[in-house]
Amino acid sequence: MLSNEIKTSIQKAYTSFLNGKELKARLGQKLMIAEIAKTLGAIDQDDSGKRTSDPAVCVVEAGTGTGKTVGYCLASIPVAKAMDKSLVIATATVALQEQVINKDLPEIRKHSGLDFSIALAKGRRRYLCLQKLDLLLQSTQAASATMALFQEEGFSIDLDKDAQKLYEEMLGAMAGSRWDGDRDSWPVAVDDEQWQQLTATHAQCSGHRCPHFSNCPFYKARGALDKVDVIVTNHDLVLSDLMLGGGAILPPPKDCIYIFDEGHHLPDKAIDHFACETRLGDTGRWLEQSTKQLEKILAQHPLPGEIGGWFERLAGKYKELVTDQQFMREALMSAAEFRQEEETESGRTLLYRFPDGVIPEELRELAGRLKAGFSASVDLADRIVAELKSAMDDEVTGVDRLHAEQVFPVIGMMLLRLQNNLALWESWSIVDPEGEPPTARWLRLVEYHGNQDLVVSSSLILAGKILRQHLWNTAYGVVVTSATLTALGKFDRYRTRSGLPKDANCQSVPSPFRHGDAAVLSVPVLRSDPGDASGHTEEIIEQLPALIGQVRGALVLFSSRRQMRDVYFGLAGEFRDRVMLQDDYTKQELIRRHKETIDDEGRSVIFGLASLAEGIDLPGVYCEHVIIAKIPFAVPDDPVEAALSEWVESRGGNPFMEIAVPDAAIRLVQASGRLLRREDDTGRITVMDRRLVTRRYGQALLNSMPPYRREIA
Repeated sequence: MLSNEIKTSIQKAYTSFLNGKELKARLGQKLMIAEIAKTLGAIDQDDSGKRTSDPAVCVVEAGTGTGKTVGYCLASIPVAKAMDKSLVIATATVALQEQVINKDLPEIRKHSGLDFSIALAKGRRRYLCLQKLDLLLQSTQAASATMALFQEEGFSIDLDKDAQKLYEEMLGAMAGSRWDGDRDSWPVAVDDEQWQQLTATHAQCSGHRCPHFSNCPFYKARGALDKVDVIVTNHDLVLSDLMLGGGAILPPPKDCIYIFDEGHHLPDKAIDHFACETRLGDTGRWLEQSTKQLEKILAQHPLPGEIGGWFERLAGKYKELVTDQQFMREALMSAAEFRQEEETESGRTLLYRFPDGVIPEELRELAGRLKAGFSASVDLADRIVAELKSAMDDEVTGVDRLHAEQVFPVIGMMLLRLQNNLALWESWSIVDPEGEPPTARWLRLVEYHGNQDLVVSSSLILAGKILRQHLWNTAYGVVVTSATLTALGKFDRYRTRSGLPKDANCQSVPSPFRHGDAAVLSVPVLRSDPGDASGHTEEIIEQLPALIGQVRGALVLFSSRRQMRDVYFGLAGEFRDRVMLQDDYTKQELIRRHKETIDDEGRSVIFGLASLAEGIDLPGVYCEHVIIAKIPFAVPDDPVEAALSEWVESRGGNPFMEIAVPDAAIRLVQASGRLLRREDDTGRITVMDRRLVTRRYGQALLNSMPPYRREIA
């Protein structure tokens, strides 16, 4: 139960914020605050602060203009502080992350009367590794020998003058406390290739055993997070931390209240994080190079006792795995019936997906053999890593501490790659439990500049199992919010995709926009529907100039790049001069040019694809008309989505109505949502697809959209 003290704190903070900003209370925002506070306030905990009640998850759909950031912050900051928990706000995009930390949170702190500290959490690869910098700048023979071990990991031995100068400047800035080792705070942009030399993965990092640990930029930043009230980060970093068991990058999940803004992305991001993949050719070359690395280590410093034997056995395992991978490649090439998926100037990609995720028995046996080989290799690498850690702890192992420090990152990276391959072949060697969603398993034959490689992949088709295991059941509390969490007016789709606890509090709060007064939704007369691709494209070319007319800013969204380009090149030159293609610029540059043209009293039209249907903000005259070329059904080529559809059908369901239509409903809401960004915005939305009128599912799609005034021809 929410205490009276916390209730009062939330109410006072909201009133102060509204008064300070001279704003009026919004019903949707008030309801959002109430539901989040109610969910978090109902958590029971023991004397140590551990949650003892069922998972506490609040899911709030709140449209543009609700003021989501203010809503979830004012509801959760007082609770988090009272319960001594860290509040972790995770966004899906950099743009929203920057807005939250640079604008929203400082404003909330200034006007609400709440006192809280803020920090931005970044991944390890954003920070300098002093051990790597030290190795790069050493010129002794011993250092050069060590550097040779890193060469196969993309580590450069021969530095050019520019890199040498940069690294020396960085060392001086660190020594003089003029820089904190954060890439983003270095005064000029650092080239990706140069920065790659300076960072370490968690597998390469020896943690407190490193001689530079006390000055380590990453661990200093990580230590500071434990003292901060509100941590801002992204979905990927939270998922990476959860994959590592939690508490590696961020505070432990049991001590965190997570807020996932743009939370409709969370299930797909979770699936991507826990998917497995290996490139057979690339991995084979890596195994051969790693064998040479192990032999170099033994040649430079013969290792005594068991550890020397482990190195020799590991090198032997690598040689066996190279042969086993060759057998697997031949078997896969014989079994797969590839179809073309993508073709570019530099090469093409062919795809084969195993129906129902079922691997033929012969291939499963070969996968089991690879699993056994990688498992034995992981075991040996684990033993070596443990022995090297003992040496770095100054225990008597027969291994020199300095040598252990030099070798550890190399073996650490080997262990990580071995574990990734083991996970893939484990997935391929098992039979999925009957009745449960299967694992998608597929192959891609990638041809690039004349070279060919076979990519072997597997992925869960639903994120529920992993999110239950790593997030819902482990976190102190979780809030998920977005403008698009329902499909066709229900949370069913999100529940299925995310595996939400059955008692999760799911609410959709009203928008402050008066959609019927502000915007018109139009479906014009068309002779062709998108099934006739060329006819439909011709009609868009014919109607577009009149539809856009004299509006200052417009956005036209396409479901396929081919149609976007065909329409663009089919337009008359005078009108085409107003159009900018998404393909021609980065998103930031596209928006900058669009706004600049309109600010100069010109007219501008953006042609874009799915990525422009969400996450861009074009208020007022920057976007007065959104034109959607056709209902945004997903392309059925994605192996994970195809496997999900197959599974639904195998259970007697209708994949089109259960997956394709709800997914399209969400995309339509997202696309149409580009029009009204502020309460005083007005404009028009046109969908160039008569299927909204002529097909049975069309009415359901129309009804899922906000209540715009309709003009259906």
